[in-house]
Amino acid sequence: MNNLEIATFGGGCFWCVEAVFQDLKGVEKVVSGYEGGKIQNPTYREICSGLTGHAEVIQIHFDSNKISFESLLKVFFATHDPTTLNRQGADSGTQYRSVVFYHNVTQKATAESVAKGFAAELWSNPIVTEISPTTVFYEAEVYHQNYYKNNPNQGYCRVIIDPKIAKVRKMFSEQLR
Repeated sequence: MNNLEIATFGGGCFWCVEAVFQDLKGVEKVVSGYEGGKIQNPTYREICSGLTGHAEVIQIHFDSNKISFESLLKVFFATHDPTTLNRQGADSGTQYRSVVFYHNVTQKATAESVAKGFAAELWSNPIVTEISPTTVFYEAEVYHQNYYKNNPNQGYCRVIIDPKIAKVRKMFSEQLR
């Protein structure tokens, strides 16, 4: 029996974050979108301005009988830099911030624990990941969905996303389909 839950993470460009979760056991669906801003129905162009307050995020629909929220958080913290405020690599601005939008008090407590434990042990600089209650999730435009799977040979995918996927395969191989 499925026990579907939702996790919402932002860790830079949503193409990268989406790709690292799609092949994990228990992950039913990953959707790229926007959350945490001050306007309704934002577009990608508006998000890129940095003026809306939204972060590029992914929503993970997962079966908690097959993969835990804690396991998802460990993959999240291992595959982006949670120590840089409003930046991932060359991407800078609040839309690229490291953020966990929790959906219940258990997720909040788990996110705080993993950030203070696992993530703090993995990274030498302080963790600056925002941990906030979920707000309204807006699904990104169709061309952003499954970006890596639809464009695996695109330069950005090869240079930026491939190493993240390789890291997941190495560190979390037992959780792959």
